[in-house]
Amino acid sequence: MDQESELNDAPEKKLATMRDVARAAGVSVSTVSRVLDERLPASRSASADKIRQVARELGYRRDYVASSLRRGDTGTLGVLVPRLTDAVTAMLFEEIARAAARRGYFAIVATCGDSQDQEKNAVESLLDRRVDGLIMSTCRLDDPLPQALRERDVPHVLALRTDGFSPSSVGDDELGGYLATRHLIDLGHRDIGLIGGPDFASNARNRRKGFERAMQEAGLRIDAEWCCHSDFNIASGEQQGTKILSQPHRPSALFAVNDELAIGVLAAAHQQGLMIGEDLSLVGYNDIPLVSRLPVALTSVRTPLEHIASNAVDMLLNPEINNNMRVTTPSLIPRKSTSSPRK
Repeated sequence: MDQESELNDAPEKKLATMRDVARAAGVSVSTVSRVLDERLPASRSASADKIRQVARELGYRRDYVASSLRRGDTGTLGVLVPRLTDAVTAMLFEEIARAAARRGYFAIVATCGDSQDQEKNAVESLLDRRVDGLIMSTCRLDDPLPQALRERDVPHVLALRTDGFSPSSVGDDELGGYLATRHLIDLGHRDIGLIGGPDFASNARNRRKGFERAMQEAGLRIDAEWCCHSDFNIASGEQQGTKILSQPHRPSALFAVNDELAIGVLAAAHQQGLMIGEDLSLVGYNDIPLVSRLPVALTSVRTPLEHIASNAVDMLLNPEINNNMRVTTPSLIPRKSTSSPRK
């Protein structure tokens, strides 16, 4: 008999069931089910430890399909982000996936760019796959989709951005913008510009509000020629940075409302022969891992994405104790890209 025949004739190993674990551990099936349910807080009792040990020894694996049919759900959460090439949204998805896994759920991701039509199609595609709820970082202030989801009673939470109505897990973006600008003012800067991101995004708009509040409190004039809207990407930061820095009278400092915009400003400053941290102070936002490793490490505002993700998952899975908004506090991380202005 050849090897292939031997393999085909070998008896198929029977998978251990919950009933097998219960029998070996000397407990009821319902007790095993409760102990091995990853969505529940882990019991630390001796009996629970024994059940988990027996399950490992028998090679027990939870049957997600069967348990989903019993519960009427699929154990999956749909996550919608604009793009995974953006460091912040990629990091957010990873944190959501971790938070979901801690609760016994699996997260799947879809992308839609900045297109509202693609956003709607992506949502329908996720819902067609019977996800138990949606976490979305794509919301625009003029976006009709969250309202449509509310009207259909689709469980969903907005993350990073909000429309002001749907349950949302966000950072305190106005405070973050204020901290960034206040830092520059405290260093002695009076001529401060802003690369403000897209006006349709609540996080960009609120960071600009924080900038404006800090400038007004300090009695400083906001020069319209040094302030602009933009996209969220590096190319937009370089384009707008070049426009501002090539003016005969330029600001001594810039606040860019995300780190990718700030990286674009770095390129623009290099083309203008300006030294970041000497000729120009620069603050970004989000504190992605790259910015601390740049040749001139970037001062940035950090919002703990793990808290935003964990809050979003909690709000989605526990709507009965849900408040409509959970806000995470940011902090400023000063580095070499900011210093007092040259005399």
